[in-house]
Amino acid sequence: MQRLLSGSLIVCALAMALPAAAQVEHPPVPVEKAAYHWPVFSNEHVMVLRVYFPPGRGSNYHIHSLDQISVQVEAGANAGQVLGEAPTPARPGTKGQVSFTAYSKKTFIHKSTNTAATPFHNIVVALLKPKPAGLAPAARPDGYTQVFDNERARAWKLALEPGQSVGPVTQSAPGLRVVIDGGEIAEIVPGQPDRGLALRLGDFYWQEPGTTRGIRNIGTTRIEIAEFELK
Repeated sequence: MQRLLSGSLIVCALAMALPAAAQVEHPPVPVEKAAYHWPVFSNEHVMVLRVYFPPGRGSNYHIHSLDQISVQVEAGANAGQVLGEAPTPARPGTKGQVSFTAYSKKTFIHKSTNTAATPFHNIVVALLKPKPAGLAPAARPDGYTQVFDNERARAWKLALEPGQSVGPVTQSAPGLRVVIDGGEIAEIVPGQPDRGLALRLGDFYWQEPGTTRGIRNIGTTRIEIAEFELK
């Protein structure tokens, strides 16, 4: 009887200890190693991560130490916690938001969880070089809306309704295009046949400098993209 009682007490003690053990936090990891942060592209300039939190999912503690451009393509509502601070309540994201954060000046360690019934989807572009490379982004024609311009990059957004087009731009620095709202476009390059492209939400395209191109919406839905060029 005593053995049965002792065994029962041990089982109860283990059961009570399990929730506490489950709450033990592991050390912070680099952002590219965090849960639901997936590295999908890299070159000498950038590392691109697809951050996708299904409803109820989120990351462990992770470290941001590189300057970063973010394009939010699905909003969600993330609750977060900075390491060593109290948790912050969930707040809805903003679909289409394009932002820059100079994490190279101040490292940031946090975790977050999507509390919404819809996904949180963010395209993160980490700048691998510690300083600007001395590149000079080109001006953009009417139709493009500049969203930031700083020592590391310049960014624009472009929205086109079906049938609308935007004049040509000659890109003078390397950069990226991120799709916020997909559809069909034709890229118009002088001296070449128009090139049809099907854009999907969250797609991204690395773009080298030197090409002159215009864009026309040849589909049936509004398209919106973000583009940036490095400095």
